[in-house]
Amino acid sequence: MKSLSLYVERDSFIHRVDPITKLFYIFAAIIVPFVMKDLTVSIVCAAVSLILLAVGKVLRNAITVFACLFLIMITIFLIQALANINNATVVFSISGIHFYAEGMINGVKIIMRMTDMVAAFLILILTTKPSDLVEDLIRAGFSPRIGYVIMSIFQIVPHMAGAIDVITDAQRARGVETKGSLPVRIKAFLPLLGPVVLNSFMNTKERAMALEVRAFDAKNKKSFLNEAVNFRHAMAYRVLFVLLAVSAVAWRAGGVLL
Repeated sequence: MKSLSLYVERDSFIHRVDPITKLFYIFAAIIVPFVMKDLTVSIVCAAVSLILLAVGKVLRNAITVFACLFLIMITIFLIQALANINNATVVFSISGIHFYAEGMINGVKIIMRMTDMVAAFLILILTTKPSDLVEDLIRAGFSPRIGYVIMSIFQIVPHMAGAIDVITDAQRARGVETKGSLPVRIKAFLPLLGPVVLNSFMNTKERAMALEVRAFDAKNKKSFLNEAVNFRHAMAYRVLFVLLAVSAVAWRAGGVLL
């Protein structure tokens, strides 16, 4: 049976870091390059996030996500290189189409920011059990409803993939052709949409009933199945990430005022 999360079991330092500290890292990884607006900073931030994925031994799993984003990144680069409002310096031309230095630099900057942001979220998603994240958030004082929403977001992609596999196998058992050329695959995919959507609605209803049976709305203090595992240097890392974000904002504000 497929796991209902994207979590990858590994023995690494990143896996041992608590989920809340990883959320602080995501905050800093997004704020710093977007606020400072510098290409070098964007490249460094993206490189750090990719290195952390490698340290967590999940870089190979992350490559699939980046492969899906590759077309979007290329499109962004081409649009910036051809039609950025600040374009002035022609780098080269192909059949009369001019590519400008300003747009290319800005395109690379946007791609680096996107890479950094996606990699930062993947650090959390691929190295953290959803249940651990939800429990830590509730222990920190967040509503259980927020925890449930986050758990659902983490599980929606694996659940949909599992439902598609089950429904595909069922249709194949009934003689429906699901393999072959692209037109055949598209023709087989369209009938999947109805059952997958209906399955999602049924699953939502079943979850709601299960939560009610378990007194999800009860106001009493909640107990936890697992004991809290404290990461030794969690507070130091959190303070560091906050300081990085605040310093970037302060540096940017100072530059604007000057």
